[in-house]
Amino acid sequence: MKLLFMGSGSFAVPSLEALLGSPSHEVVALVTQPDKPAGRGHRLRLPPTKHVAIAHDLDVHQPAKVRHPESVELVRELAPECIVVVAYGQIIPKSILDIPPKGIINVHASLLPRYRGAAPIQWAIARGATETGVSTMLMDEGLDTGAVLLQEPTPIGADETSSELEPRLAALGASLLERTLGRWKDGAIVPTPQDDSEATLAPRIKKEDALVDWSLPAQVIGSHVRAFDPWPVAFTTFAGKPLRIWQAIPLDGTTSSPHGSVVAVRDEGIHIACGEGTILAVRDVQLSGKARMAAAEFARGRRLQLETLLGA
Repeated sequence: MKLLFMGSGSFAVPSLEALLGSPSHEVVALVTQPDKPAGRGHRLRLPPTKHVAIAHDLDVHQPAKVRHPESVELVRELAPECIVVVAYGQIIPKSILDIPPKGIINVHASLLPRYRGAAPIQWAIARGATETGVSTMLMDEGLDTGAVLLQEPTPIGADETSSELEPRLAALGASLLERTLGRWKDGAIVPTPQDDSEATLAPRIKKEDALVDWSLPAQVIGSHVRAFDPWPVAFTTFAGKPLRIWQAIPLDGTTSSPHGSVVAVRDEGIHIACGEGTILAVRDVQLSGKARMAAAEFARGRRLQLETLLGA
């Protein structure tokens, strides 16, 4: 099948590589986001999928706005039978949705209709889900509302972070995409409309989402820490300065100490009082402008006292 691939982020890389290595499909081009300046030197950073395209001598197009008429005309000229969209980063307009005769297939990192939106991996972990997965769907004009083609579930590990879960789901998505395209081409899939009554949303992550609320139970805070690793990283404040929390584990036992207060300093970390009397063991921390370090080392260096309040 003649395909156009639209994708930008690292989540899209396994899917693009799988299609480029498949004898069943011809990928005519990659449409991806423009290169963006990054770092102190503002050097241009290429989208991860562009590196793959260059290695395979695949034509690359990087429109600033895919909805612009010249971008729509480009897609029309490429004349794909089907378009594959994976972590592209722009909304696909109806003018492009209507072009390919076999539609536009999207790989989404959740079991739709759960976690529709830009950050399904992070919000699944943050909300304490024990299972997630990947879905292939036919795109429509809504936000991840199209009919589902195939799905593949997978458990979320008790200590799994977003940085660990994302590559697992990306590989799972690539495999599901290959199965979907083969069966879709042969007419062997009947699209299943989503049940909107069961939908949950996974909006784009903002830095303020990662601020720790110590009045929440330790289990919830621990899920937030895992969800926002590697970005934007859960944080609180210490002595008026931001303090990132990289690793934290809920503990058995309870305390009557105020929320956010230090109740113990151990070699394995700092124990912090949380909501409902629960306790969180913070293992790795990072002050703004400093390197990440073991929380116990931080406590010794700052001569952290019991009942010290974080987030105050």
